[in-house]
Amino acid sequence: MTILLTAGHGKTGRRIAARLDALGVPTRIGSRSGTPPFDWTDPATWADALAGVDAAYVAYVPDLAVPDAPKAIETFTAEAARQGVHRLVLLSGRGEAEAEHCERIVQANAREWTIVRCSWFSQNFSEDYFLDDVLGGALRVPVTDVREPFVDADDIADVAVAALTDPRHAGQLYELTGPRALTFAEAAEAITAASGRTVRFEPVSLAEYEAGLRAAGYPDEVIGLVTFLFTEVLDGRNESVRDGVQRALGRPPKDFAAYARDAAASGAWAE
Repeated sequence: MTILLTAGHGKTGRRIAARLDALGVPTRIGSRSGTPPFDWTDPATWADALAGVDAAYVAYVPDLAVPDAPKAIETFTAEAARQGVHRLVLLSGRGEAEAEHCERIVQANAREWTIVRCSWFSQNFSEDYFLDDVLGGALRVPVTDVREPFVDADDIADVAVAALTDPRHAGQLYELTGPRALTFAEAAEAITAASGRTVRFEPVSLAEYEAGLRAAGYPDEVIGLVTFLFTEVLDGRNESVRDGVQRALGRPPKDFAAYARDAAASGAWAE
């Protein structure tokens, strides 16, 4: 079988690609530089990217919460059906009504579907969003004591690979979290313990956070998305732990402390 990985160079996409390559499964990396190219902002690229594909990993960029997402997912799934793609695995967001709308679109249009609904990624602290804060020694975010059961991107990739390659996962909705919920202050403490560098937690106002993003050159649409995630999603609705990793893989999810130790050992937070 051939599998299309949309957002194939992203946090989960590149991990899935490596696992499928190790299994000897042919993959097509969905990216603007791919052959053929794939671009979520250009529907004209979708047909060629889906041609001859048996299954697809659907990771919409920038996020299923943005207004354009439902139309894009509806158009993409219709094209996938027309091309004879029989299995879709959707990366979804936990606690997002907009994402759940997109889930229903996939469920209605795909011959076989699996929903992989995720909480915030642990790797946000070591690969992008919060990396500069960690390296600067102060995790400055507009939250206080809200807890989040951060999920490891490697767990997401393992579940996605299982769903893409094994029909027994068809029709399943896996809600993935880590094994415990932490505050951002506790996450900073775990990173400090693992890395040996002091990382303080410093809550800031949303206005301060937005101003910092704007000063760093982030576009308005990214700032709007981050604001949505901090104000409407990170409000305590996702504090509970779910068993999606255990159900899908038969093993517990990776704890944040173990993630932090591995990230530190990889040099993610090195000077």
